[in-house]
Amino acid sequence: MKISKSFKIYTLIAVIIFFTQQVFAEVNYSKNIVVHKEPIDIKELKFIDFDFNEVDLTNKKGNIVILNFWATWCAPCKKEMPSLDKLAQLYPDIKVYAINLEKPNKEKTLEFFKDLNITNLKIYFDPSFNLVKVFNMRGMPTSILIDKNGKEFAKIIGEIDFSEDSFINFLKKYL
Repeated sequence: MKISKSFKIYTLIAVIIFFTQQVFAEVNYSKNIVVHKEPIDIKELKFIDFDFNEVDLTNKKGNIVILNFWATWCAPCKKEMPSLDKLAQLYPDIKVYAINLEKPNKEKTLEFFKDLNITNLKIYFDPSFNLVKVFNMRGMPTSILIDKNGKEFAKIIGEIDFSEDSFINFLKKYL
């Protein structure tokens, strides 16, 4: 039985496409992540905690920090929050700040966390939207990734799965 030349070529192309997709699937952890060529200095990083006390991370160094900006009415925020909670549980060295961008409402935000069974994150607020301006945000959810030197090294625009292996492997490069 003789195999035609065109069959061999089509088979080879199919194999190449298959392996290319596998390689890119490992590299493409998310199309929503913008990684900066050089980390960006953050001039001021202040917001408030659940009890309305100021939190100042301006000169905080030593840990990877994720600032996740969300709202109770935001469907993609609701979808991604459980994976962010899981990330915080699995990697306590990564400091996660879930910052609500609505008028501070303890009841509403607690209900949001309760409905999603969020147990590893605390609620923070940015009622004056200072950080929205600092990070030039365009929508929600948005997450800012800060390296151990306190500089922004990436921005996530839109929803992602924070517990996905490819994202965790990406983060491990910065740990």
